[in-house]
Amino acid sequence: MISPLAYIHPEAKIGENVEIGPFVFIDKNVEIGDNNTIMPNATILYGSRIGNGNTIFPGAVIGAIPQDLKFHGEDTTAEIGDNNTIRENVTINRGTAAKGRTVVGSNNLLMEGVHVAHDALVGNGCIIGNSTKMAGEIIIDDNAIISAAVLMHQFCRVGGYVMIQGGSRFSKDIPPYIIAGREPIAYAGINIVGLRRRGFSNELIENIHNTYRIIYQSGMNVTDALAEVRKEVPMSPEIEYIISFIENSQRGIIR
Repeated sequence: MISPLAYIHPEAKIGENVEIGPFVFIDKNVEIGDNNTIMPNATILYGSRIGNGNTIFPGAVIGAIPQDLKFHGEDTTAEIGDNNTIRENVTINRGTAAKGRTVVGSNNLLMEGVHVAHDALVGNGCIIGNSTKMAGEIIIDDNAIISAAVLMHQFCRVGGYVMIQGGSRFSKDIPPYIIAGREPIAYAGINIVGLRRRGFSNELIENIHNTYRIIYQSGMNVTDALAEVRKEVPMSPEIEYIISFIENSQRGIIR
């Protein structure tokens, strides 16, 4: 299961049933769980923490130091959960003193050439398209779909269950359950197909639609629109999530 042409530092911790191909490099201070497949020419560097059942394709680099001039060798980590597919040439940098770790959750697909920068937090069940680049300290909530060649500014947050059009670039937050697209990027409706596939009821989808109709089409400012949502839309965890997301946005939301 482990090629004799791979290099594994003697201090690295490797779990059971791990397949490691030729020319893989695994550094010291690395922990890899069970049932992982690490294909040829992948590089797992200092501070990497990899869970169980992941598949890492050739050319991926996990745990490289941050591309941040404020980094001065702090002891930080790049943490990956379970059952992720990390395709060719994906790069996941470890954290800085800001947060101490970069995290990719579980059950994600990171397609070829994706970059996850320092201190980023990617949730669970996300699909990230080819060559999408995420800057430092971004947050992506669960079940987001980000298409190919998207550029995400540092400190931005993407809400859960969104669909972002390929080739988009943005420097503001994208609230949950919506489609974001066009140029410049803007609200383009709610992600009806995605929500139905995830089992959202027609009533809940309608409530989400009415929430965003008030936020984006009423002509009110954001504060007044959220107050109107509280009056007009039946509350549920999903509607509360939208309100909380927008109220706590540090960069403001796309319009």
